[in-house]
Amino acid sequence: MPVLALALAAIPADANDSTAQLAAGGLVLTRNDTIEMQSEDLYISREAVRVRYRFLNSSGRDATVRVAFPMPDIGGPDFFVGDVSIPVDAPANILGFTTLVDGKPVKMEVEQKAMVGDVDRSAWLIANHVPLAVHLDAADAAIARLPADKRAEAARLGLIDAAGEPLWVLRTTYHWLQTFPAGRPVTIEHRYTPSVGGTVMTGIGQDWDTDTARSYCVEQPILRSVARSAKGGDGPRYAENWVDYILVTGSNWKKPIGDFRLVVDKGAPTTLVSFCGKGVTKTGATTFEMRKRNWRPEQDLSILFLTPYDAD
Repeated sequence: MPVLALALAAIPADANDSTAQLAAGGLVLTRNDTIEMQSEDLYISREAVRVRYRFLNSSGRDATVRVAFPMPDIGGPDFFVGDVSIPVDAPANILGFTTLVDGKPVKMEVEQKAMVGDVDRSAWLIANHVPLAVHLDAADAAIARLPADKRAEAARLGLIDAAGEPLWVLRTTYHWLQTFPAGRPVTIEHRYTPSVGGTVMTGIGQDWDTDTARSYCVEQPILRSVARSAKGGDGPRYAENWVDYILVTGSNWKKPIGDFRLVVDKGAPTTLVSFCGKGVTKTGATTFEMRKRNWRPEQDLSILFLTPYDAD
C-alpha cells in the first residue's frame, strides 16, 4: 500500500493529498479484579510499536483470563484502500504483529467478522466464496464473479453498493486463554508495525488547518520552525505523519498501572514531534520519555511527526 511518508522529497501540489492512519493499541484483558499490571514499557516510532507488560495475579489462586488484540476495523461506506495506511498486505494481520509470553511465542485464535451495521454477514460471504478481507483485490474480484441474483442479494444485505463496491467492515480479533499463576509475574511482549497516516504538506499554522496544533499539543517552538520554513512562499516545507495508539484499555486491571514508561522515537534529529502528555523529557537525539506511577490512562495517544523535505 502506498504511504505518503515515502514521498517526502516531493514539493506538494495539494495539501489535502493525505493518507489516514488506523488506530491500534495494546493487549486487552477481560475486565477483572484479579490481575495487576505491574509495569508497561511502550515504545512508539513510525516504524514499530513495542510493548512489554509485566502482570501479577495477586488473588492467591491461579487465574485463566482471555487476552485479546483487536485489529483496527477496515472498510465501510467511506473506505477507499488507497486512502488508508495498511502496512502489511495480509488478509488477517495487517499490522504484522507478534506476541511472546515469558519469551515464547503464543498460539492464538483469530475471529473475523464482516459487519454491516450491527449485523454479522460473514456467513453469507463465506458461503458465496467472497473473502472477508475487504482491503484486498481478491474481495473485489470475487464480487465481480457473482451471478446477477447473488449480486442483487448482496446489495439488499448492504454488502455492496450500486456499483458493486464492498461496504462491509472487517472486524478482526486475535485472542487466547492465558493462565496467570498465583503470585508469579508473567511477562507479555507485543510488537507490530503501526499504521502511519500522513500528508505531503503540514497544515500547522495555516488558515485551513486550525485543529492540528490543539489536537497534538503543539508548542510555540515547533510552530515557529514551521513558519520559518514557509518564508519562501511555497508553504511550510514539512510533511506530516500521525500515529495513534489506544491507551484507555489500560484501565481493565485490578489497580492502576504500577510503572508506565512511554518512549517516542522521532527517527531523525531534524524531525519535529509533538504529543499531549505531562512530564515529557528528551532522553536522546531522537527520543522522548514520559513516566507515570500508579496511573490509569484517561485518553488515547496521538503523535504528530513533522519531517522537513530536505531531510536525509
